[in-house]
Amino acid sequence: MEVYLESKREDGLTEEEIRNALCQALADRRPQKVLIIPPDFTRYHSNGGFITNVCYHMLTERGCLVDILPAVGTHEPISREQFSCMYGDIPFEKVLIHDWRKDVEKLGEVPGEYLSEVTGGIWEEPVDVEVNRLLFHGGYDLILSVGQVVPHEVVGMSNHSKNIFVGVGGKDMINKSHMVGAVYGLERIMGKDHTPVRKLFDYAQDHYLGGCPLIYILTVTTAPMGNIRTHGLFIGEKRAVLEHAVALSQKKNIDFVNKGIRKCIVYLDPKEFKSTWLGNKAVYRTRMALKDGAELIILAPGVNKFGEDAENDRIIRKYGYRGRENILELYHNNRDLRENMSVAAHLIHGSSDGRFQITYAVKAISQKEIRSVGFESADYDEVAAKYCPDHLDTGWNILSDGEEVFYIPNPALGLWIDRKRFEQTKEEEKNE
Repeated sequence: MEVYLESKREDGLTEEEIRNALCQALADRRPQKVLIIPPDFTRYHSNGGFITNVCYHMLTERGCLVDILPAVGTHEPISREQFSCMYGDIPFEKVLIHDWRKDVEKLGEVPGEYLSEVTGGIWEEPVDVEVNRLLFHGGYDLILSVGQVVPHEVVGMSNHSKNIFVGVGGKDMINKSHMVGAVYGLERIMGKDHTPVRKLFDYAQDHYLGGCPLIYILTVTTAPMGNIRTHGLFIGEKRAVLEHAVALSQKKNIDFVNKGIRKCIVYLDPKEFKSTWLGNKAVYRTRMALKDGAELIILAPGVNKFGEDAENDRIIRKYGYRGRENILELYHNNRDLRENMSVAAHLIHGSSDGRFQITYAVKAISQKEIRSVGFESADYDEVAAKYCPDHLDTGWNILSDGEEVFYIPNPALGLWIDRKRFEQTKEEEKNE
């Protein structure tokens, strides 16, 4: 049974409403063995942790065997502490770890001809469709994919089949989907549904997941002051669950500003953001709201590295965030970038292309290291003394010295756009 549930209250759905919706969606199911694929700790505010906990207990009370395979993609495996914080009293021993380099099997490929068609000729290589072997060979008669729909720099709007093909997918799909998005242009993608990368995932879903007993459980959330509000819950097997979630997320998670931002302060919670790989959401999600010549200051007390694994970290340190054209040239001339396209795409996404200045204020990594990859750097304590997260309101602030700044407490939960720039981009797309 499909469930589309939206709250009319600003504080969102209650826990009881969420439990009832999950019970309703799973009432007619009598599985013996279930795999839940929830978001990892980097999506803490998805409310996927609570939903996974409810599903786990609901199913185990019926006598089901239930395993948890977090959709980590290329991120670090979830730790015991993170798991407990996010998923509550589910035994940590139920966690399975996905290795995107080793644990996958190839189901088929998305043809280059199709990708050329949906990208307007920008991309012509085929893409392997790879997923964790457990999806088809783990003996599961029900698989629940849990996650949040929110504006995203690679696919446009996150989750749905991205949770499968990237979250528990393999190297070729992860690398090439990210590169397709980067080459096509993230400002043409963010906040939209039917993007080239989404069409890539849709093709893979339609052609290769037909035999997979898969149900999607999608949320739309906000988190003012860190308090999760679940505005919508959408459960089902068809693409319509994504489309309903996208429509609501575009209302809840896109913040149109009526003028370009000259100075933007973004805070990265140290429990959630420990790398620039994740922290650069501060760049992706604000760039469409920043004026030319603006300054983006990223308060990053927990950032202590660049990549989420050693190889990605090495490549980022080697090449840095040097701008789209430079990275594309390096990509064509360097094998390690071609073999790690997702890193090349990340380097493109994380650069301002000289349009605005990016300053990381850090304490767990040296300022010299930050500067070595192309960012400006500053001491966290010094910057936080002036732009204190505890004293700033979300959105526009006028400081005691008269300076105007725009403050974002968590960049993962939205997309900020200068309305005039957005309208201009739409007109340019119409004329292409």
